[in-house]
Amino acid sequence: MVDPAAPILIFDSGVGGLTVLEQVRKLLPDAPVIYVADRAALPYGDKSEAEIAARVCGLLGRLAERYHPRLICIACNTASTIALGMVREVLEVPIVGTVPAIKPAAEMTRTGTIGLLGTRATIRQAYVDNLEAQYAQGKRLLRHAAPELVQAAELKMRGIAPDPAVFARAAEGLLGQPGGADIDTVVLACTHFPLLEEELGKEFGPSVRFVDGAQGIARRIAYLTKGQSFARAQDDFAIDTSHDQDPSPLLPAFQSYGIGRILRL
Repeated sequence: MVDPAAPILIFDSGVGGLTVLEQVRKLLPDAPVIYVADRAALPYGDKSEAEIAARVCGLLGRLAERYHPRLICIACNTASTIALGMVREVLEVPIVGTVPAIKPAAEMTRTGTIGLLGTRATIRQAYVDNLEAQYAQGKRLLRHAAPELVQAAELKMRGIAPDPAVFARAAEGLLGQPGGADIDTVVLACTHFPLLEEELGKEFGPSVRFVDGAQGIARRIAYLTKGQSFARAQDDFAIDTSHDQDPSPLLPAFQSYGIGRILRL
């Protein structure tokens, strides 16, 4: 029997997982949530696989022991593609990961050419190669690492306008490749990136559609918690692992997602 107050723990390197939280709220509005932003280690995309795996496994182990979540969602493509299997081996709690939305993109594309924007760590993973081989056979998948978009999303959520050149470079990184002009669907393979869809849309133009995995993740979470009771013993809150960054500028953005306070780990 699951404690009705047991939270769903949503974990990301920063604010990107809020895009997943938004979809979870739509399906499970009564579910208690703890959001964890590992800003002490941001950005994940520039770290080695070994660093990310050790960091994510260790941190989620501590969080699970302290907060006893009913389910953990790793709302980060980089962490999921590298550490998901290891975390599942270590923790006796359902774990939902985040994977690039290549399957729906392959179903959506009309030209057969798909773009993928991610972090450096994500786009080089064999996991992505396997998704391409499984779901995008006969299609062309062009990849581009756009790490600047992570910081741009973090700035935007603090109320600071990012440099527009960041979005132009991300678009050119895909459209400028051989065959890039045929792209009609772009996979946003980092949970930070949908926060910037409006800005990216201006650079890619109206003929390009964006797809991310947030809705599919929320459906999976709803499926795994089906039949469980939900009751908030306290207001939902966030945890920030950073000790040298003031989280208060992020509070208005978090409040818009139903997170009333940010604690330090």
